[in-house]
Amino acid sequence: MVFNEQPEGQPPAKFICFETMNTSHILPPPRYLSKKTSQFLEHAPYCERDLRLPQLPMTHDEQGEFEVRIKARDSVHSYIYSYHPLDVVGWDGCYYPYIFNIDDFSPIVGKHHMPPPTHQTFEGHNFVICSFCPRVLDFHPQAVPVPYYHSNLDSDEVLYYVEGNYKARKGIEQCSVSLHPQGIAHGPHPGTVEKSLGAKWTDELAVMCDTFRPLHPTKAALDLDDPDYPQSWSDWKPEPVAPAPGNDDSVSTW
Repeated sequence: MVFNEQPEGQPPAKFICFETMNTSHILPPPRYLSKKTSQFLEHAPYCERDLRLPQLPMTHDEQGEFEVRIKARDSVHSYIYSYHPLDVVGWDGCYYPYIFNIDDFSPIVGKHHMPPPTHQTFEGHNFVICSFCPRVLDFHPQAVPVPYYHSNLDSDEVLYYVEGNYKARKGIEQCSVSLHPQGIAHGPHPGTVEKSLGAKWTDELAVMCDTFRPLHPTKAALDLDDPDYPQSWSDWKPEPVAPAPGNDDSVSTW
């Protein structure tokens, strides 16, 4: 399943939103952090300096009517304030927004094809988020640099294609979102393995979310579904196998 949304505006906005539920938080994977200090370890693909925090002064002194929407218990509540929400003297506590730029993610590469968990960036309860960034491809002389066919037995796979050329897929454009449900085999489109041989670099930029509970698309998502996407694997047919020499009983097979 895949759908494509082209947001309006100049320049066009590109975004994908993940909302955590059941008091879950989006955090770095524990394997990136020291168990004693919670600092990032040296092998992690990003570090504290890559997390951009709010910069002071961030106050705004203005009176009027300002609506603040708060989501609690699956409902959105609206509050109207007579002053701007940022009419404050400072910020106290550990709960604050931060920005992580995907361009600051340092991909981990290897001699052979690296599995998707290598690109993990964040995780929460029953899901992980991975970043596929421009990087050097597998450098073994006989390496096949595109993903192998596989089935996700434990998760649904959502991919948001930000920009670049994603070599393993046809019918994918910028801002496309693909959904490969749990247990459904998928992999490179016909012909992409052959085209990828010898490639040294990829400029793909994509965000993946694997969920460990089944996803149920909304009607809005189904309205954007591309019904031709599943057929994009059937555009190619194998060449017939020539009859064995000297064997009149042999037949061509497909």
